[in-house]
Amino acid sequence: MSHIFDWLFGQYKGIETHLVVLELLGVFFAVLSVLYSKKNSVLVYPTGIISTIIFVYILYFYNLLGDMIINAYYFAMSIYGWYIWTRKVDEVHVTPISTVVNADKKIMTGIFIGAIVFISLVYELFEKWETWVSYVDIITTAFFFVGMWLLAKRKIENWIYLMIGNIISVPLYFYKGLTFSAFLYIFLSIIAILGYFSWKKLLNNNLQTA
Repeated sequence: MSHIFDWLFGQYKGIETHLVVLELLGVFFAVLSVLYSKKNSVLVYPTGIISTIIFVYILYFYNLLGDMIINAYYFAMSIYGWYIWTRKVDEVHVTPISTVVNADKKIMTGIFIGAIVFISLVYELFEKWETWVSYVDIITTAFFFVGMWLLAKRKIENWIYLMIGNIISVPLYFYKGLTFSAFLYIFLSIIAILGYFSWKKLLNNNLQTA
């Protein structure tokens, strides 16, 4: 048991205490954010903003540029999503949960390809390539970019893209020594599945009452 514990948390030896504390705080607010997202609550955004600010700093320290930019991008999408989620489509109703249409698919494709190109250029510019880790980080970033845009638009498919990104992130974060964050992504993967079915139920109810 001690060997497993050392493997999971031994990588924190020599790491400054404030970085560990910040990671735990970032994980805490990220958990709050995704739980609010599952409940279809606009509080997903203020809690998410706090988490992303923390992780931008941490990920820069750990040289995970793709994930660092994900969090910076999520900060911008949080502001945008906060507006979309609270915008009234009529005198009573705010923007409802919906599914993607053909126009959305074109934008999604553009975001996915654009994210891969952009993050690759960032790695090249700052000379931060680290074998397979960098390539996985880039692909993960593309899935998260699409998922976060869909979340901001209140599209149910956001859960699928975020789930893929979460699953890929688990071994990446274990490998980089961010154990608490790796456990966070395991949790987020589970919540993404639950969130999809929770939103699907809400979507079906909305269709029935429309």
